[in-house]
Amino acid sequence: MTLMLSHIKHTILALTATLAIIAPGAAAAETALPYIPASPSVYQTVDYAQAPQLMRLPAMTQKQLQKEYKRLGITLYELPYSRTLSIPNWGRLWANTSVLMAGGITTMFILESLPEDATAWNKAANNRVPLFKRYINHIKAGPVWDGDKFIFNYILHPYAGAAYYMSARSCGFNCFGSFLYSFCISTFFWEYGFEAFNEIPSVQDLVITPVVGSVMGECFYKLKRHIVSNGYRLWGSPILGYFVAFLCDPVNETLGYFRGDQKRYTRLAKQKNRTELAGGFNIVPGKNGLEAMLSVSVRF
Repeated sequence: MTLMLSHIKHTILALTATLAIIAPGAAAAETALPYIPASPSVYQTVDYAQAPQLMRLPAMTQKQLQKEYKRLGITLYELPYSRTLSIPNWGRLWANTSVLMAGGITTMFILESLPEDATAWNKAANNRVPLFKRYINHIKAGPVWDGDKFIFNYILHPYAGAAYYMSARSCGFNCFGSFLYSFCISTFFWEYGFEAFNEIPSVQDLVITPVVGSVMGECFYKLKRHIVSNGYRLWGSPILGYFVAFLCDPVNETLGYFRGDQKRYTRLAKQKNRTELAGGFNIVPGKNGLEAMLSVSVRF
């Protein structure tokens, strides 16, 4: 009797958060390309040159892959980690942008209500100049090195940049596209937008918000991938998982609640991580007559 163990697959997802994530030297990890699975809930990484027999579809270009992923409704969170793969969902990105606009206007009203020493805005001087004339004067005078408090320049602004970055990253954009989105939002929407009505654009904010924010954002993306792959659990806790996922990606997590994203990813994680056991008993001809064969299949 021959005992055969087959189809054993075990995927271990490791939580990594390193500032070297965008370094070119890590490109070797992306030599294998994902291919279209039979089910959107299952993925596999295949090296086309070494294992062409494993492909279920003909070889595709990057654009063809993107179209197939969109057609099947597959997101970046259901595929192997990649810094370059992009499956942009423009509809969701525009919805996120609308939320960021509304949040920016709300933030401006909150900052207006704070004392001058909290924002470094000279409210008395600002009120003496008409609104749009003040805006033009600030644009012409900047950018300058500002004297804002540490918490604004080096904590809140990088976090805001990371939130902008994740707004695009979770909508299917790659690292470069997400960085570009973060840069545009922080520069044109904020520094040369709402904030320019009250102060001259800041050198620190123009650099730190998109650059440091994007590095933080990619760390957040990896952390959220870990949480999503475990059914929105972190260290076994769904409460901690949902909370940290919201901190990493507040815009998409808020809108995703109404779209049912969390429920969908939790369901897919259960399907991927479940253990399946199957077996069979066969009698086949052998050299010495009939032979019995027991087949056991374990997937976990």
